[in-house]
Amino acid sequence: MTGGRGLVMLETRQNVRSRQAFAERVTVTTTAASPGISQPASALRRLYFTRFAFAIVWALVTIATAKEIGPLTVALFVLYPLFDVGAAIYDLRSTRLAGSPALLYVNIAVSLITAVGVGVASASGIPAVLRVWGAWAIVAGLVQLIVGVTRRKMGGQWPMIISGGISVLAGGSFIAGASAADPSLTNAAGYAIPGAIFFLIAAFRLGRAAKDN
Repeated sequence: MTGGRGLVMLETRQNVRSRQAFAERVTVTTTAASPGISQPASALRRLYFTRFAFAIVWALVTIATAKEIGPLTVALFVLYPLFDVGAAIYDLRSTRLAGSPALLYVNIAVSLITAVGVGVASASGIPAVLRVWGAWAIVAGLVQLIVGVTRRKMGGQWPMIISGGISVLAGGSFIAGASAADPSLTNAAGYAIPGAIFFLIAAFRLGRAAKDN
């Protein structure tokens, strides 16, 4: 009887240890999975703050120089889509599990083409630059809108969705403005300011959503 009790107690202890080991594995798995949700949100928040700061500075400098299409103005209009390429690459690497990578690849390709296109179009004058800039604003806005929709579960994406829609409308106005009697790049430069504000709002809302989750 004593041997039987000892055997039962040994089996009981082994069962307890097995349950504890299983619970530890579940805990480790859960803990390891959590950063997959929080890290993309944190990365996007940093990206949005960076894009806000860059867009504000870029817009202020460009508005001051956009009255004439000189070398500095052309360089600034080439710089913005190139910065967008860098932002999309950072986004792609940081949020692989939280979005649509195909759309980000599209954004990278379109922004690269735009940078080259602006440089080439500048030789033809302001109307040509406005048409290239407007086409880019439309495509980039659509990408931003769709990506924002796919990331709604992360929270804080409504500013990005709205901003994408506004970008599409703004792009159409730039293309239309290219046919005006006296076309100007000032409005194209100022268009970055509302986008910057939406990035800032999205950064704060994304932080709040992360805390709630």
